Formats: sequence, structure tokens, C-alpha cells
Amino acid sequence: MMFERFTDRARAVVRSAVEQAQRDGRRPVGTEHLLLAVLADTDALASRVLTSAGVDADDLRARIRRHVGAGGIGLGEADAAALREIGIDLAAIVARIEDNFGPDALREAVPAPRRRWRLRRPVGGPFSPRSRKVLELALREALRLRHRHIGTEHLLLGVLREGGGLGAVVLTEAGVDLDDLRRRVELALRTAA
Repeated sequence: MMFERFTDRARAVVRSAVEQAQRDGRRPVGTEHLLLAVLADTDALASRVLTSAGVDADDLRARIRRHVGAGGIGLGEADAAALREIGIDLAAIVARIEDNFGPDALREAVPAPRRRWRLRRPVGGPFSPRSRKVLELALREALRLRHRHIGTEHLLLGVLREGGGLGAVVLTEAGVDLDDLRRRVELALRTAA
């Protein structure tokens, strides 16, 4: 694949994202895991740009937990606010469902592992379709910038360009302008060169 173009630091970030997803007990690796892994590498250019833009890892983790936890309803603050404006109290609905069907009624069921004669790897590996797209877009960003390597900054640009994954959603909810962050990354790349 394209992993031979990844810098050692970018490879470590991807490994860290895989480990984070496994620790969370969730497979596959999502764009949120890639974003948190980029942010965790404090010496990397992408992490420094995120920090200078006011992004806080603990705040992002809390926002991610709100999306994937709390019954797994997967709605962000903006969605909940929009529903409140039209008179729908999401918290009351979730509480009624959990009263009637149990505390994990809205949590996605995890299918029992199937036994197979042959061991087969999942088609997409440990990555969700969106995170695979982020990795592909990181390569495209590197090519667009005429870089021969894929670094953490390209991974961040991939998350931003994909735009629909949970990584981009929580950045937007945190008040980050994705286009401005993209410009900041590109400026940091030009000044670092």
C-alpha cells in the first residue's frame, strides 16, 4: 500500500490510532482515533498547529464520548439543539427508551464472533471506510504539495479534507474552522520548508 511513504512519526501515529481503537473496545479505527493520535504526538507539526488553533485533546475526547457513548445515539450538540428548537427533548426520549427497554437499548449490538475454518482478514483491515479515505486523502495531499513523504500534517489534512467523519465533526463542534485550520497547516509547512 502507501505505508512505505509514511514517515516513522506518521506510522507511529497510525499505530497509536489502532491501539486507541482497541483500548476503546471499538473496531474499526475511526477518523476520531486518527485525529487524537495526531494530537497526542506533541512534537509533530500537525499537533503544534492544532494546539495553536486552540484544540484541546481532553475536550475532543469528551465530545467523542458524547457521540459514541451515552446510549450511542450519535447526535452532536448541534443536532440536539436543532431538535430542541422544534420541541423535541432528546434526553427525555433517550430516558424513556432506556426505562422501557433497558440501559443499553440504544447501544449498537456487537455480533458474536463467527467461527471460520480459514482465518481471513477483514477487507478494509482495522480501518473504517472514512479512515481509509483519510489515509488515501493524506497521500493525495502529499502529492498535491509535491512531497515525497506522508507525515502527520498530511494525515491531519486528510481528516480535514474528508470532512464527514467524527474527527472533523468534533473539531467543528469545538469551534474550529476547518478551512482556517487547513490554511494554518499549509502555512506551517511552507515556513518549515
